Amino acid sequence: MIISPGRNYIFVHIPKTGGTSMALALEAKAKADDIMLGDTPKAVKRRRRLKDVQAAGRLWKHATLRDIVGLVPESRIEAANVFTMVRNPWDRVVSYYHWLRTQSFDHPAVHLAQDLDFSPFLNHPQTVVSLRASPYSSYVTTAKGEEHCALFVRLEHLDEDLPKLETLIGCRLGAFPHDNRSERGAYKDAYSSADRDLMTEIAAPDIARFDYRF
Repeated sequence: MIISPGRNYIFVHIPKTGGTSMALALEAKAKADDIMLGDTPKAVKRRRRLKDVQAAGRLWKHATLRDIVGLVPESRIEAANVFTMVRNPWDRVVSYYHWLRTQSFDHPAVHLAQDLDFSPFLNHPQTVVSLRASPYSSYVTTAKGEEHCALFVRLEHLDEDLPKLETLIGCRLGAFPHDNRSERGAYKDAYSSADRDLMTEIAAPDIARFDYRF
């Protein structure tokens, strides 16, 4: 997440949507008072600014609008131009699975991905419950329960959406880096027809809203 008082925006970083590349592009144009939650170079350097801050939730790179209340007043959140990135859900979950398999921290999802092939991982109740509970809108919903997002940048349509973003935040981003690129192959190859249909049901709100197709 990046909170920019000077440019009046909040970037909400939804996991596995290309958000690290977006954070790096924004970081390259950062103002001195920008608040950065994450593991990019400038975010790491500015972590000390968060010492002793009391917030409603966890202050990390995937924080939601609800989490940052306390770090930022609700009135500032409501006045800010909030944006985030979204990604084809079938593609995103395959990326998530392969990322989990490379991690070493102690988390149920990490253990599940490392113990199971993709299909049983996707079908596991733990995965299904987690995915159903976190549609894209959940990351940009305020403490009052209202969605607050001026722009959803679609990873598959950057050429169309980045100019809209630059207009929104009043800043040219220049070349957009592609960080954390995966060489795992085509996401479609990971799915059986039953798995494809399960993901269609799990992510139905996002699929309908952003007109995604398998």
